[in-house]
Amino acid sequence: HGIRAVGVDRIIAESGVAKATFYKHFPAKDDLVVAYLDKVDGIWTGQLHQAAAGAGPDPAEQLVGLFDALRASCGREGYRGCAFINAAAESQPGTRVHERTVAHKEAVRAWVRDLADAAGATDPAALARSLTLLLDGGLASGSLDANPEAPMVAKASARVLVEAAVSPSPESD
Repeated sequence: HGIRAVGVDRIIAESGVAKATFYKHFPAKDDLVVAYLDKVDGIWTGQLHQAAAGAGPDPAEQLVGLFDALRASCGREGYRGCAFINAAAESQPGTRVHERTVAHKEAVRAWVRDLADAAGATDPAALARSLTLLLDGGLASGSLDANPEAPMVAKASARVLVEAAVSPSPESD
């Protein structure tokens, strides 16, 4: 229902936790939101890394393979979009919640940039930016239209981007 639409009283009532216990662990609702984002970060980052590793040892293939994480994420029952995009949309810049969303997106982009560098991309930062934008678009599509083909389209698009950005190795000449 959204971060701002759900009040602390509803969270306490539905969780069955005593109000004092809730506030002991989460003095403010933003503390709960950041804790939730921390948990989601671990899960989503793990899924990305696992999907990339599943593509094999070639970093260029890993850049394409990481898009397999979209299929599992977007196909999940009750999927409502990327927690970080949703939280960013509901938070003001400069708040802890917004800063946490930015930190997550920057960490994913840095990891993708490192893979792009290892793959021999001519401009690893630009490829990482393009791929993470495509990844975010796939996550958004998963909640907007829930088209089961979207992850496959995103992966195919990623392959085109990677092939265009990665220089052929000297051995292939």
